Amino acid sequence: MAENYQRILDKELQRIADSNRVPTLLLHSCCAPCSSYVLEYLSRYFAITVLYYNPNISPSEEFNRRAEEQQRLINEMPHHHPISLIVGDYTPKLFTEIAKGHENDPEGGERCFACYRLRLEEAARAAKDGGFDYFTTTLSISPLKNAAKLNEIGKDLSVKYGVSYLFSDFKKREGYKRSCQLSVDYELYRQDYCGCIYSKRDAALRNTKKTNNHA
Repeated sequence: MAENYQRILDKELQRIADSNRVPTLLLHSCCAPCSSYVLEYLSRYFAITVLYYNPNISPSEEFNRRAEEQQRLINEMPHHHPISLIVGDYTPKLFTEIAKGHENDPEGGERCFACYRLRLEEAARAAKDGGFDYFTTTLSISPLKNAAKLNEIGKDLSVKYGVSYLFSDFKKREGYKRSCQLSVDYELYRQDYCGCIYSKRDAALRNTKKTNNHA
């Protein structure tokens, strides 16, 4: 039977609310649109530090544009508790190394799973070094991301680094729909590919097929 990660999250958030304490959360984010609903939702419970760490993103101009949008959203969005931003180093070679042999995998396959782990491991490491109470990622907001795999990796890294992982599936309860609306409200730059050169390639192929079909 599949885990209901929203139910697990509900129980944890209720426990936090009952404690009358505001814990700290290191939130890995891939981009401002995906973080929008998550920040709106979780800032009621946590003091959040957003970690924008995405060595998969290509080219560097895209990486920088997304980082700038992430900061703008944090500056403009109201929140219950403090939200700050850490922009991680741009190290695309790390992604290239973990993607070797998986260049032609479909989106959502083993290449993506390795990319999840690469980014979540940096979040877990940073959470441990920073003394955070929890870490998690915005990635499960996307219908294209495998929430079960993300939570499996998060659980493993929680044990490895000794920091609690906040289980979640943010697309639930119309979270993805809300992120789309917030993107419109804040006029956020919303890219048409996940971030890596392979997802950009596949997006271009899909667009070409659509154009040809309508020709």
